[in-house]
Amino acid sequence: MNSKQLRSSLLLVITAIIWGVAFVAQTKGGDAVGPFSFNCVRFIIGSIVLLPVIFLLDKTGVSKRRPVNKEDRKKLWIGGILIGIALFFAANAQQVGIALGAQVSKAGFLTALYIILVPILGLFIKKKCGWNIWLGVAISIVGMYFLCITGEFKLQWMDIALIASAFLFAIQILLIDHFSPQMDPVRLSSIEFLVCGILSAIPALIYDVPSRGGFGMWLYDFTFWDAWTPILYAGVFSSGVAYTLQVVAQPGLNPTIASLIMSFEAVFGTLAGWVLLKQTLTHREVIGCVLMFIAIVIAQLPLSKKKEKA
Repeated sequence: MNSKQLRSSLLLVITAIIWGVAFVAQTKGGDAVGPFSFNCVRFIIGSIVLLPVIFLLDKTGVSKRRPVNKEDRKKLWIGGILIGIALFFAANAQQVGIALGAQVSKAGFLTALYIILVPILGLFIKKKCGWNIWLGVAISIVGMYFLCITGEFKLQWMDIALIASAFLFAIQILLIDHFSPQMDPVRLSSIEFLVCGILSAIPALIYDVPSRGGFGMWLYDFTFWDAWTPILYAGVFSSGVAYTLQVVAQPGLNPTIASLIMSFEAVFGTLAGWVLLKQTLTHREVIGCVLMFIAIVIAQLPLSKKKEKA
C-alpha cells in the first residue's frame, strides 16, 4: 500500500467513525425534538454546509462534472429530487426505528444490510450477483435472527422499520449509481439533502408538533443544546464533513476496499452506543452482530478476474 492509498484509507476510517457516532446523535436528537423534525433540520443544514464545499471544489478544479448549460442543470435537479425522495423515506424509516427503541448497535448493523441488498436489487436492472452475495445473504439472515428475534418468533416494529430503511437506502444508492456519473456528486448531494429536509417537514408538522404539546412547545424544544448538539453534529459532520472526505478519498482506492472500510460504521456505531449511551448487548445480539459483519465482508469480497469478466 503506497502513501496515497494509506492516506485515502485513513480518511475513510475517519468517515466511518463520523457516521458511526452519528447513530448516537440520531438517538439523542430524535428524543429531543422528534424523529422527523431532527431529519428536517439536519438535512437542510447538511445541504447548506455543502455549498462552500462546492465553491472550493470548483475553485481548485476538483469538480469535473459541473453543469455548464440549462440541460445539465435540469438533469442535476431531476436526479437530486429523485434521490432526495428516496433518502426521505430511507432516513425517516431509520429514524422511526431508532425512536421506537432500537439500540445504536442494532440500527447500525441492520442499516448496513444495504451493502447486500444493492446487488440483489441490481438483478432487476440486469446486474448479476456473484456467489459471495448469495452467501452473504444467507449469513445475514441468520445474523438478523440472532439480532432481532428474541423469545417469541416475531419481529418488533423497530426491527421492521430498520430493515425497511436498509431496503430504501439500497434504492437510494442505485439511484446515485445511475445519476452521479453524469453530474457533480457534491451538487447532487446538496440538492438531495435539501429535498429530504423539506419533505421531512411535512410529517414533522403532522406528528412531531402535536406529540410535543403543540407548536409553542415544539419550538421550545429547539432552544436547548440537547437538541442542537446532535442536530449540528449530524448536519455538519455526518453530512458535510464525512461526505467531503468520502469524495476526496474514495477515488484513491479500489471500490471494494473502500466499501469495506466504510461498512465499519456499524462497528463504530456499536462502540459509540456502548461508550456514550452505556448501551450493552446480550450474548445473542453479539453473535448476530458478528454474523452480520461477516456477511457484509463476504458480500464485498472481490471475485476472480475470470468471474468478473463472465
